[in-house]
Amino acid sequence: MRLLLIEDDIHIARELLLRWRDSDRLAQHAADLAQADAALAEATFDIVLLDLGLPDGDGMDWLAAWRARDPHGAVLVMTARDRVADRVKGLRLGADDYLVKPFAPEELDARIDVLVRRANISRTPAIRFGRLDLLQETCEVLLDGKRLDMSPREYELLFILMRAAPRLVAKRALVDALSERNLELNDAAVELYVSRLRKKLEGTGTGIRTLRGVGYQLAISAPAPGGAPEGSQ
Repeated sequence: MRLLLIEDDIHIARELLLRWRDSDRLAQHAADLAQADAALAEATFDIVLLDLGLPDGDGMDWLAAWRARDPHGAVLVMTARDRVADRVKGLRLGADDYLVKPFAPEELDARIDVLVRRANISRTPAIRFGRLDLLQETCEVLLDGKRLDMSPREYELLFILMRAAPRLVAKRALVDALSERNLELNDAAVELYVSRLRKKLEGTGTGIRTLRGVGYQLAISAPAPGGAPEGSQ
């Protein structure tokens, strides 16, 4: 894992670099924005850790400019600016996460792991299950190569189920995952989206099995007794 640490506080930088020295994190330090630009011109990093108060400019302005050049690279802002307005601005300018100083190094490590894991998942161009292909770059679902109409929430739900397939996804985990991407959802809302997605999948050869009180699972559908599609209960 390659990290670019943009931090002008030499004590913070030294502590973090020492912490990562014997780990799987290969960290490079930039004490200002000019050094950061030079490092990014020469190498690719899994994540950029960005302080905001830097000697040659404001990190917010740099973030906006960098995001225009690289819309996908992970950026974690770590700063003493703790106002809600600052946090909102940073996230809207393109930060993937915002950590207020002082922070525990263990929390920073955990947040780095989450962002890199998400980035690795998003770089996977397609997920296949049965006759379905889910294209993450374009947020499309294809059935035998032809586009299947999906609402954004139906797509998100199918993405979670396909990524886990053939494992079962606990209902609570599904609620939490969808709430991360949208406004907070309750169990009833998730059941409604599952019902809608199940109808969209009719005739595709893929069904959604429900384990009552536990969760949901994608499965290759087959006719059930009486002709009802498997997983429709």
